[in-house]
Amino acid sequence: MDLLNQVLTLITRFAIIGGGLWLVWGAVVLAGGLKDKNGPALQSGIWQIVGGGLIIAAAALFSSVVAP
Repeated sequence: MDLLNQVLTLITRFAIIGGGLWLVWGAVVLAGGLKDKNGPALQSGIWQIVGGGLIIAAAALFSSVVAP
């Protein structure tokens, strides 16, 4: 059971890190879209930021449910 908890903790950590990277990349895309005044890039950046935030929130929720 301890191994299962360690694996689930590792997975949630990677999900939080992945969501954070996706969020940061969305901010980069958004900044590039603002610089170039490119509408589709703005929309893509905003949705990537929202997606990264949702991944982080889901991983944090999962970790709180799994933790003993």
